[in-house]
Amino acid sequence: MRYAIILFVLFAIIRAEARTLYVSKLGDNSDGSTWVKAFCTIQSALDAIPDDRGSHRIVVRPDTYAEANLFTKHKGAKDAYNELVGDFDGKLGSGAKGWVVIDSGETGKGFKSYDWHSTIRAYSHGWSKEHTSETYSANGFDRWKFSHLYATGSDAGLFFDLVDKLEPFTVIVEDCVGIGRAFGGGVANCLSRADEPITFRRCHFYALDFWGDTSAAYVRVENKTMPEKPDVVINDCVLVGPQCSIKTSNFGFHSRTHIAISNSKLITLNFSQPRGTPTDGIIQSVEEGKGLSIDLKDCTLMGYKVFGVMVQKETVKDIAFTTSGEVKAYVQFQQDLPKGFTRLDRWPVEVFKLIAPQEPRDW
Repeated sequence: MRYAIILFVLFAIIRAEARTLYVSKLGDNSDGSTWVKAFCTIQSALDAIPDDRGSHRIVVRPDTYAEANLFTKHKGAKDAYNELVGDFDGKLGSGAKGWVVIDSGETGKGFKSYDWHSTIRAYSHGWSKEHTSETYSANGFDRWKFSHLYATGSDAGLFFDLVDKLEPFTVIVEDCVGIGRAFGGGVANCLSRADEPITFRRCHFYALDFWGDTSAAYVRVENKTMPEKPDVVINDCVLVGPQCSIKTSNFGFHSRTHIAISNSKLITLNFSQPRGTPTDGIIQSVEEGKGLSIDLKDCTLMGYKVFGVMVQKETVKDIAFTTSGEVKAYVQFQQDLPKGFTRLDRWPVEVFKLIAPQEPRDW
């Protein structure tokens, strides 16, 4: 009996150990335990995460991985986030340097802009008559951290949608590039944790479309009342899109989201004439103004105008905002600036240089 107890304890200790798994096209695709035995796909490593205890790590060799709709069955844990990281500088032993590119395009054809086709798996059954698979939530990536990844080729880059599974969700995305037709990065259909905000830092996010709810970063947390603390924290990021740079709410949604953005550049590629096709704003709430509260610190914005609402346009006055440090904006010359913004009257060359993602560096 004594030995049985000892064996049970040893088994529990072994099982509780955090695992590091490796991904490389040069691996033998066996068990991912070393670079030699590395899995050849990211999804294979995600499938090998053993449990929800957290602190598991997947390290990926720089290369291009033609993968889409990545998913995991195992969340991280509080103070023990799982991690998906690219070995961008070779310091993790892969023998290579550069981006880990996750290309979710259609092999042999190109960019796959199609609803619910993304880097991260999320799916809504019945979205159209062609969407016949089961609904799937991205909630498995709760308490995960993503680092040094370049996600592109599909409807959304690094975007996490819980679809109809409304629950607390936290993700950290840092030093990444996310490119999508609709969204470069963001979250939707989730609840937040006051002490663990959804966090994006040192990222470049790009949207490529002007239609619908598209945005460089789209964040929608389903609060019934506006929280005092931010649900989403964005720091040192570049957000680029033709319609807007940051957006919350959606058509028919009356949720409340609190966002904090600091030391970031918001570049909206629209300087239309008023009689043309101007954007509703660099910063938008889709349904109504009171759905958004945003805190801006030391940011620079470029675009037709600062704030806007797509549906109930007259409620733009209800967007709650604060500014601190120096918040600058370069807008179409006929547009007013909200109080607290400093107007730029000359093209911000240094800001626009950031429109292209930088080479991997030790941020």
